[in-house]
Amino acid sequence: MIYVNELSAWIYKYYIYPIIYDTSYNPVDTVTWAIVLGLAILGLIKLFRHLDLKMDERLVICTVPYVLAGASLRVIEDAELITAPWKYLLITPLIFFLVFFITMTSLLLCKKILGEDYYQGYAAIGLIWTVLNLAALSTVGFQNGWVIAAVFFIGSALTAILLLLRRVAPWLGFLDNRLNLMIIYAHMLDAGSTYIGVDWFDYYEKHVVPTYLINLTGTAAIMFPLKLLILLPVLSLIDKNLEDRSLRNLIKLTLIVLGLAPAVRNTLRLALGV
Repeated sequence: MIYVNELSAWIYKYYIYPIIYDTSYNPVDTVTWAIVLGLAILGLIKLFRHLDLKMDERLVICTVPYVLAGASLRVIEDAELITAPWKYLLITPLIFFLVFFITMTSLLLCKKILGEDYYQGYAAIGLIWTVLNLAALSTVGFQNGWVIAAVFFIGSALTAILLLLRRVAPWLGFLDNRLNLMIIYAHMLDAGSTYIGVDWFDYYEKHVVPTYLINLTGTAAIMFPLKLLILLPVLSLIDKNLEDRSLRNLIKLTLIVLGLAPAVRNTLRLALGV
């Protein structure tokens, strides 16, 4: 009985309480969700093959509206527009399962109804969902609207600098791929929103490693070189070593989600002042 109580307390400490109280990530749940993410990617590949779906570049781009929808849905919880217990569905990691279910349902329905020309209808549903979320958030009122422009300026400027470097650095040739460029842009937006939130608004980073580095350097600007040091070699390796196009594109979609989702959430939170 003692062991059961200890196990229960451990589960609540590392998994349940971070969801209920929306606190920072810890090393235990960080590793757990990373493993779950890896298994989910492998599972999706098998699911797509079973359903005879191809994860091509067009499908990745058409899925981006659902990333925007999921991120803005997360802000609805931040703005306290929904109460417990339903709000727990909008907190990581539960929100990932919710958004995945809606996205996959939309994809399968569109393919069944529209046939092979399902892309536009699929993307349109995601865009409509995003607009509805933003309409709900507009009732809160924007307190710092300038943050949106600032984040886009920082992300765009840094991505543009990389494109200029590409002209004189052949090893950056993988940036010619637009999915790779989208990944870099999404993560520069994320780094920009984190920098503004932490350094200008006294927000705090929730992830374990970034928190350590921010505390070590005293500034969230460390996120810019950190992301580039990780992403540039990773993208190069993906393009050179992964021959399975569906797996390669699915991993790239995952990287887009990991950058764009927090970028949109952070930016909207800061703009709304919540």
